[in-house]
Amino acid sequence: MTAVTADRSGRRIATIVAPVAIVAGAGLAARTTLAAAYPLPALLLFLWIVADTMTLALLARTDRKPTVRVVLGTLAGACLTVVVGAPPALRATLWAMPWLVTIMAAVILGHVAVAGRSAGRAWRAPAAGRRERCERAASALLPPMLVRLATAELTVLHLALFRWGGPPDVPAAARGFAYHRHLAPMCAALLILSAIEVAVYHLLLAHWSRAGAVVMFVLSDVGFVYLVGLIKSFRFRPILLTRDGVRVRAGFLIDRFVPLEAIVGVDGDVRGEEIRDAATLNAALLAWPNVVLRLRIPLPARSILRRKPAVVRVAFRLDEPEAFVRMLRWRLGQGADRR
Repeated sequence: MTAVTADRSGRRIATIVAPVAIVAGAGLAARTTLAAAYPLPALLLFLWIVADTMTLALLARTDRKPTVRVVLGTLAGACLTVVVGAPPALRATLWAMPWLVTIMAAVILGHVAVAGRSAGRAWRAPAAGRRERCERAASALLPPMLVRLATAELTVLHLALFRWGGPPDVPAAARGFAYHRHLAPMCAALLILSAIEVAVYHLLLAHWSRAGAVVMFVLSDVGFVYLVGLIKSFRFRPILLTRDGVRVRAGFLIDRFVPLEAIVGVDGDVRGEEIRDAATLNAALLAWPNVVLRLRIPLPARSILRRKPAVVRVAFRLDEPEAFVRMLRWRLGQGADRR
């Protein structure tokens, strides 16, 4: 099962990285002197490579037959990629062929029409919240991965810049357990050191290069904002105990749901060899965990760079572990009685 999961993960990564590399290579080839000497064949070849690559990547990502909306969206994305990525000589050749422009415009408008209907249905969904409806509606018009990335970025920026108070994010049918108190002194020290580092780098670099100082200032400020968002997310995103399981969170770095039926036991007996085991998900940050969930049903590992075994233990640290352990054991006992 672990090998199958890893193979699927590797195939998914390949279907993302390979098309980007192929399209980028085709874009570089379209800027050569040979392409400038023969703009029409170069344009048609560029269009074919982009459309074919994106369509094959779509077929490789799914085991089912893609819908008309998804195919139209892929072809519309290929048309827009060619228009944006083509060099001026090829773009001028494109505008000189009204029939090709008409076909590409028809594909894009067809995607907007078909996806617009799906977006309208997603927005009118009665059971979903406003944020979820916005994500579903946007995913009907734009690539879902791009929508998820934009949503995550906006969430971090909103948390860092605009959310300075209020209760943590705990749904009505869940119980939240904090883990941020032991992190507060270290987080405060990290923020102070980061602010000093930003100021020193900016002042020193400004003596040698004004442009470099501006670039460093922008990059360091963005990093500082993300650091503020991460630190604040520790308080606003506690670990949740719900009717169906445990949602283990560590700010926006870790978010894994562990179903109740997958948990065979919970305790505070944390042994070093278990925590260092590759089959343990350690969600404790800058501290030793004080709660361990032992699983009878392993969770699939999430790793991009290397293969890891399935997760059989989940470890984390809570500010008040006794209440969590007591309540979870009660929930597990109820589940055992129902079985």
